[in-house]
Amino acid sequence: MDNAVPPGPTPTIYDVARAAGVAPSTVSRAFSRPGRVNSETAERIRQIAHEIGYRTNPLARGLPTGRTALLAILVADVTNPFFFEIIRGAEKTASDSGYTLLVVDAQESDEAERQALARTLPLVEGLVLATSRLSDSSIRVVAKQRPIVVMNRVMTDVPSVVTDNAEGMRRAVEHLAGLGHTSLAYVAGPEASWADGMRWRAFREATHEHGLRSRRVGPFAPTLAGGLSAAKTLVKHPATATITYNDLVAIGAMRGLTRLGVDVPRDMSVVGFDNIFGSDFCTPPLTTVAAPLRHFGAFAVQRLLGQLRSPSPASSAPALLPAKLVERGSTAPVGSSASS
Repeated sequence: MDNAVPPGPTPTIYDVARAAGVAPSTVSRAFSRPGRVNSETAERIRQIAHEIGYRTNPLARGLPTGRTALLAILVADVTNPFFFEIIRGAEKTASDSGYTLLVVDAQESDEAERQALARTLPLVEGLVLATSRLSDSSIRVVAKQRPIVVMNRVMTDVPSVVTDNAEGMRRAVEHLAGLGHTSLAYVAGPEASWADGMRWRAFREATHEHGLRSRRVGPFAPTLAGGLSAAKTLVKHPATATITYNDLVAIGAMRGLTRLGVDVPRDMSVVGFDNIFGSDFCTPPLTTVAAPLRHFGAFAVQRLLGQLRSPSPASSAPALLPAKLVERGSTAPVGSSASS
């Protein structure tokens, strides 16, 4: 063919336009909106593109319209096992609906989260913010650009999915009270965490209802290292039991307490939150408030897809998922030996 482009670099839309004798914008419309191009011209463009080896880029083609078939889930720390099942549930739900899910790691940093959002938002149709550390006002700015769903946080004007922190904490405190514990400590997580604030509030209310002494220590990083640091504080302010912000803090605290000569659960019972992968592998196995993590991720994406189908949802009321207490060996009656 006389207009064919000789072999060389990967052909571009401009090569197709030159070979077809049309404007690049016409080539673009021929692939993205063929109804707006003369049928004969569109067919000629497709034939030339095939002959010279041009392939359309679905992502680039979708950017002007916002339709990229991409969603994103932004997590606070991708190495935290809390997010493993959440990501699995979110990814399957997205895939079943014809979307690809991008996983973005904020590395427990406000600044890293802002930068990641700036790079990601132009590429995706919607976004799930899992345990964001951004302020409510910053999240509202994001919500004006793309449909979003927040997890582990309630906002009156942004769709959200949360677990029943209050009920889970009540069950944990009732469990410890039933074992004869009268002095409880709460090991706090990040100050910017909405879930931490809710758990601390529920802890205070539940301990007051049961007539227990209570105190708060922290904040600490939501990591094993944070738990190790918490252990040093716990031994300075004795309690017979502690409930921690999450399972990683609980496991780190148990390690730290053991190193400091405190036996778990004989000297101190420990309860975590989330029931992450590995919470039953530690020694002793961790008693924890379990969240339905895979369903948590799936439901967040379902709410996001609902927004994409109907930009003006009838309600942005938070979806509340149940939490339950899983009893294992890290809790026991005051002064008793560890159990399996």
